[in-house]
Amino acid sequence: MRPTTTLLNYLRSLPSHRGVKEGCAEGDCGACTVVLAEPAKDGGLTYRAVDSCLVFLPMIDGKQVITVENLRSPSGELHPVQEAIVGSHGSQCGFCTPGFLMSMFALFKSGAAPPEDRILDALAGNLCRCTGYRSIVDAAREACARGPRDHFSDSERRVSEALLNFPHDLFAVRTPGRTYIRPASIDEALAALVDIPGATVVAGGTDAALRVTKRHEELGCVIDIGGVPGLKTVERADGEIVIGAGIPLADAPLILGKEFPALVESLVLFGSTQVRNCATIGGNLGTASPIGDLAPVLMAYRARVVLRSARGSRRMPLEEFLTGYRTNALGPGELVAAVAIPPPGGALVRSYKVSRRRDLDIATLSAGFRLELDGAGRVASLVLAYGGMAERTRRASNAERALTGKPWSRERVERALQSLDADFTPINDVRGSAQFRALAAKNVLLRFWDDSRGGR
Repeated sequence: MRPTTTLLNYLRSLPSHRGVKEGCAEGDCGACTVVLAEPAKDGGLTYRAVDSCLVFLPMIDGKQVITVENLRSPSGELHPVQEAIVGSHGSQCGFCTPGFLMSMFALFKSGAAPPEDRILDALAGNLCRCTGYRSIVDAAREACARGPRDHFSDSERRVSEALLNFPHDLFAVRTPGRTYIRPASIDEALAALVDIPGATVVAGGTDAALRVTKRHEELGCVIDIGGVPGLKTVERADGEIVIGAGIPLADAPLILGKEFPALVESLVLFGSTQVRNCATIGGNLGTASPIGDLAPVLMAYRARVVLRSARGSRRMPLEEFLTGYRTNALGPGELVAAVAIPPPGGALVRSYKVSRRRDLDIATLSAGFRLELDGAGRVASLVLAYGGMAERTRRASNAERALTGKPWSRERVERALQSLDADFTPINDVRGSAQFRALAAKNVLLRFWDDSRGGR
């Protein structure tokens, strides 16, 4: 096995764990869903559904892996989620069903009777090819109403203690020509960056895994910083929140609470539950994707990126950190340590995403807007940040200048729409034409004006 062998391919190599299936190998279909359990603060376990096609095998070190074969009790009884899906006639051809069951199992273990929107979100990362979703949603609702106790419950504390006692020192896997390193501290991570300057740094692996599964690249050395405790901290000072780069996106809404609603809203539309359980804020920004969902709204919140190296730390505005197509301002031996988000104060901040479907889709265009008015209703401060319109996420500087200092009226906004043509020269690709993007960018700005007037 190579260090970049995926958990999916490893499980498929075992005769007793072939219930997991490969559909897309890019985290879109959910057929490969398994559940990873880790120690929780209460002494039990936290269960997370993940796409095993996006997880490199060494990443499961220190975690419990649960597959569909493990759902039956030792005495052979069906798990409540299995009973529910059989009873609701939600069982399918067998290709998709195991992934649905594992997503339902993770939801089942999270607590009793989740609201409907949470059920739908938990299943959004699994594609149904046979029966349709109604019977599957019914099964999830019925199973979760029974409560989280099952045959796993009696051993949770024992498993949690075993995982906590597992060695958490620097972990490395080396095979001819390939190396995987998981540092146990920030200092170890920074030292590894200096020792191996050309290494691929991952914090969740959802982007790097595609290089292996879809492009068939050979990653010579992977430095996995996703398990570094120092990158999973949350600090607050003067209202500002500093979120560690290694915190999974799935945890961010609970951390952000009601202070940053536009950012929370964008996270709900980010990939699927399986993807958000692995993907991290630092990883999303570090890839410098021009269509990344988080960059526009974080620019609207005037976020700064915290960078760390052996020489010390520095902060820079996100718009300066993103320097070009898939490029950023990281220097040699430097990594993204955190994102600092100041409170919006009285500013209105909104996020928008234009895509072919609501759930689990790459944005054709994304936007993050910020508006502050003076006492006379004129624009005192404005941020219009767009993703998918250029080689990187950028602000519409011409449109901002056309509106700043002017009355915030529909007439003024309509006049400023033409300035967007000078700000961007969008491209044609499979997600949308340049003409569509140019029109959508203007319509989104009009939507923002309407929202600012109470239209939303």
